Amino acid sequence: MAGRPPKEFPHALAQDACGDALFGILVEGLADRFEPALCDAYARLFSQAIAGVADGLDAASLAARRERARMPRPISGKWRRIFVLSRITLGADVAVTSVILAAAKRRFPHAEVVFVGPRKNYELFAGDPHIHHLEAAYRRGGLRQRLTVWEDLKKLLAAPDSVVIDPDSRLTQLGILPVCSDDRYHLFESRSYGGDSDRSLPELAAAWAGETFGVPGMKPYVSLGHIPRGGHIAVSLGVGENPAKRLAGSFEEDLLRLLGETGAPICMDKGAGGEEAERALRAAAASSAPVTFWEGAFAGFAAIIAGSRLYVGYDSAGQHVAAAAGVPLISIFAGFPVPRMFDRWRPAGEGCQVIRVDSGGAGAGVIERVAHALGQGLRAPVSEP
Repeated sequence: MAGRPPKEFPHALAQDACGDALFGILVEGLADRFEPALCDAYARLFSQAIAGVADGLDAASLAARRERARMPRPISGKWRRIFVLSRITLGADVAVTSVILAAAKRRFPHAEVVFVGPRKNYELFAGDPHIHHLEAAYRRGGLRQRLTVWEDLKKLLAAPDSVVIDPDSRLTQLGILPVCSDDRYHLFESRSYGGDSDRSLPELAAAWAGETFGVPGMKPYVSLGHIPRGGHIAVSLGVGENPAKRLAGSFEEDLLRLLGETGAPICMDKGAGGEEAERALRAAAASSAPVTFWEGAFAGFAAIIAGSRLYVGYDSAGQHVAAAAGVPLISIFAGFPVPRMFDRWRPAGEGCQVIRVDSGGAGAGVIERVAHALGQGLRAPVSEP
C-alpha cells in the first residue's frame, strides 16, 4: 500500500490454511482500492502464486498475457457463442456482469449468450430466454481449492467458434488464469478501468462494453420471472461477512422502527442464516415493526425487492438489484477502505439515495439522514423492471 510491494510472493500464503489471509487481506486489500498501480502489483504477485502451485504455468508469461488482455479492443468476426464469466458475488453480477450480458445480446442477437458460473447467480437472469447457463462451481478455501475450477473452465470454453468475456472474474483469479486462446479472450479489468475518475462500476462497465461491443448505453438488469407486486418495503441487513459495513449499537432496531412507522409492511431477508439471521430476528423483535421474513435463495428475495415500493439496506447485493429494477432505494454505505471504493460500488440511477458513512463517523446522525431519505424514497414512483 505504501508503494513498496515485495518482489516475490510470500509463498507461505499458498498453504491451504492461509486462504483467509491470502484472499481476505492480500487480494481484497489490493483490489478494493481500485488503484491501477496495485492492479499491476496484484498481477505480478498472484502470477507467481499460481505458477507456484499449478503445473505447467510460468509467472512471467501469466503476467504478460494478462497485460495484453486488459487492453480494450473491439470484438470482430462472427461468433456462435459468447461466454460471459460470473463475478461470483451476486451484487457484482448485477452491477457489472449484467451490463456485459446486455451488450452481448445487443451486439450478437443470433449468437448463444452463455452465463458461466454458479446456479444461484444465474437465477438472477433465468427469466431471460436469451441467456443460457453453464455451471462452474467456485470453491472457497485456500489457493489450491480455488484453482480447481480451472480445468473445468478450459473444457467448457474450448469451442473455437466462441469468445470469452471476463469481467474481472474470481473464476480466473481476476484475469490471471488462461482459459482460452488470446484471440478469443477479452478482459474488463474493472479495478483499473476508469483510472482516477469517480464513476461507478455500472457506468464503467457500460463504457467498456461500448468500446468492446460497439453498443453504448447499456445498463444493469435482472430477469426474475414472476414479480410479487405490493406496497411493502424490502430490507436486507446482510453484510457479506464484512462486519465493517454494519453500524453498531441500536441502529438496526431503530431503522426497523422508523420503517414500521410508515405503516408499510416490511419484508426482510434472513440472509445466509446463522448469526446474520439471528441478528435480523433480534432487531425485528426489539423494534416491534411489522416484519415478515424471507428465507431461501437470493433470487426469491430479489423478486421481492423488484416488486417493492422501497428497498433499504447496507452496501450489498440487494441495493444493486433495486437499482437495476428501478426501485427507489436507501443504501447505508459504510466500511469502505478508500473513497474510490465507495465511488465504484455505490448504486447508480434515478431513485438511488446513498447515505455515506465515513470511517470514524460511528453512524452519528445516520437515522436522521435515513428519515429524510425515507420521505423522498416513498414519494418516488416505482418503475417497471
